[in-house]
Amino acid sequence: MELTLWMEWYQLILEDFGFKRDDDERSARILNNILEDKGTLRPQDIHIESRVIVFGAGPSLKPNLTILKTMNLDEFTLISADGATTALLEENIIPEIIVTDLDGRMNDIILANQQGALIVVHAHGNNQEQVEKFTPELTNILGTTQSKPLAHVHNFGGFTDGDRCVFLAMALGAREIILSGMDFGKIVTHYSRPDQEDGLADVVKQKKLKWAKKLVRWAALNSDVHFLNISSGETVEGVEDINPDILK
Repeated sequence: MELTLWMEWYQLILEDFGFKRDDDERSARILNNILEDKGTLRPQDIHIESRVIVFGAGPSLKPNLTILKTMNLDEFTLISADGATTALLEENIIPEIIVTDLDGRMNDIILANQQGALIVVHAHGNNQEQVEKFTPELTNILGTTQSKPLAHVHNFGGFTDGDRCVFLAMALGAREIILSGMDFGKIVTHYSRPDQEDGLADVVKQKKLKWAKKLVRWAALNSDVHFLNISSGETVEGVEDINPDILK
């Protein structure tokens, strides 16, 4: 997504949630300064397959993984959204890329990073403390923001970890994106909120998922990327629902 267009989406999101742009920009500067000191990846350093599987932390994630783990996944680049990483590790799957705002199970994200996963750290107004605490522990990092990009902090578009995975994959050249565990419904799992059991999402989370669905819909309808969905949640216009067995 072009930055000017994303900024139009971003303004609507700020108004809907009452977020402050200044808070996002302050967190982005903190991340930028850390990456200035420790070193950072550039987008051109990251090479992906033309086929990408994006893993969200929705209820269909584990059933999807039961099938996917029996397949040869070498022809895909696996990108996990934050807490979905824990579910992948439980199946002995290491994603190539993790997109995180650092509120998932950080022990699992750090472990996956140590085993080769690249980390896309996202800075926003509500995670300044986590950025300062965890970023120094990670390696092979690409920084992102939803506000003004900086020298070491990029903006590919996207609001939640899940839809940011999609926009990252598009920016890196994916030709086919398969959605897994991207249910967009009202039920969230303990992978999404590590301190709670599976259950009904709170009002804010439900609203975030609605925005995520809108953004994925936009991506599917306004790009040449082929979108497939093996999740069992809500249907997204422009995204073809398929049975995961078809991928075998």
